[in-house]
Amino acid sequence: MTTLLDAAPPGPAPDLADAVRQPLPLPGHGDTPGRWRALAAWGRTDLVLARLAEGHTDALAILAEAGCTPVPGALYGVWAARSGGIGAELHDGAVRGTVRFCSGAHRLDRALVIADALIVDVDLRDPRVRPVEGTWNPAGMAASDSVDVEFSAVPAEVTVGPPGFYTGRPGFWWGGGGVAAVWLGGAAGVVDDVRDAAGTDPHRLAHLGALHTALATTDALLARTAAAIDADPVADHTTAVWTARAAAEHLCRTVGDLAPRLAGATVLSRHGRLGARLADLGVYVRQHHAERDLAALGARVVEEES
Repeated sequence: MTTLLDAAPPGPAPDLADAVRQPLPLPGHGDTPGRWRALAAWGRTDLVLARLAEGHTDALAILAEAGCTPVPGALYGVWAARSGGIGAELHDGAVRGTVRFCSGAHRLDRALVIADALIVDVDLRDPRVRPVEGTWNPAGMAASDSVDVEFSAVPAEVTVGPPGFYTGRPGFWWGGGGVAAVWLGGAAGVVDDVRDAAGTDPHRLAHLGALHTALATTDALLARTAAAIDADPVADHTTAVWTARAAAEHLCRTVGDLAPRLAGATVLSRHGRLGARLADLGVYVRQHHAERDLAALGARVVEEES
């Protein structure tokens, strides 16, 4: 049976440029499980690396789906947030406005910015693209550098796809499944850190058994979803991906609850990486909108069964 998690954890986290040097298989092209397996491995190693690498690989997939060529050697991001009623807009052929949660704002070379209904490929070295300092101060994922970015009449010289292409293309939710694979990997990384603390204590072993089960079931569901996408790329896999994302989100909440209880005070106070992993995972998984996303899934299930 295909799974996304290897038996042994990966080695040290590579540099971002090294991690993405070899492009991942494109989603829906025959090896979506391999793509999601790589994303999970990055998440298991370092969630900040995984966040930036996932954004870069998602941008390349979007460009490929639109028949566009990326700028050689450029590190990309996808900046699409419209949080708090703000976001990028197009006025007179230029990108204006403020976009939140722009991961890698000071580090990336280019970004696919969603402005109204269009995707604009923006050169982030343009002086009219300005990160807003002090707008990213989280407990976790601090190094992802996800600050607000202001666009001051940046010319929309390169557009990607027709209006509505970003959310209307089949690959939109394929990418959402890839994010869930990163969450899976992040959860596995926490379990890697606490596994040895179980010892022979029956209560801690029970926590470990519950964590193992949650990891295995989410892994299997994501692997099945990836295989289904490859088997029929033109089908609507939205419900399957939403379900897998909900399972991955539930897994992360389970890890956040049980891993500290398994580890105990000694491990938590002396294992600095564990606390950082838990904080990173708690922030990153909030890309899932909790009850709002579950309500949308429930409504879709009712509609499909009626």
